[in-house]
Amino acid sequence: MRLTNYTDYTLRMLIYLALRTEGRATIAEISAHYGIAETHLMKVAHELGVAGDIETIRGKGGGLRLARRPEAIRVGEIVRRTEPDLTIVPCFAEHASCVIEPECVLQKAMQKALQTFLAELDRYTLADLVAPRRRLLALLDIQSSDQKHSPRAGRRPRASTRVVAV
Repeated sequence: MRLTNYTDYTLRMLIYLALRTEGRATIAEISAHYGIAETHLMKVAHELGVAGDIETIRGKGGGLRLARRPEAIRVGEIVRRTEPDLTIVPCFAEHASCVIEPECVLQKAMQKALQTFLAELDRYTLADLVAPRRRLLALLDIQSSDQKHSPRAGRRPRASTRVVAV
């Protein structure tokens, strides 16, 4: 099964906002950190706002922030809401007709696989996705309040230039 880019971008935005606990993030900021076009993220932000997952504040000082606690946002719920079609095979469609449907083991196997997939995603919350918080903050170059007071705050780590003789 393959999820759409839209679902991927939605999950990434939620991860970013869960990590960025202070202030508000902008679409431009999230776009820059992930390398995703702002136009894609605008649609994602709108839908997350309509769903009540994030708050969107317009104007000067505006931006995005989570509206729900990360523990309350289930990954399976997000995937179900953002995936336009979880019909793995054509016979899952509402008005599909197949001559062997009454005894089709393949259809039953595919339905069970989809249920298992979604049940596994339901076990994870947004809080679980951001559990390696410090490493994610570093990878996304997001400063938390404890980093702002360190002398290296705001600087990217330098690549080592040391040469090792072999």
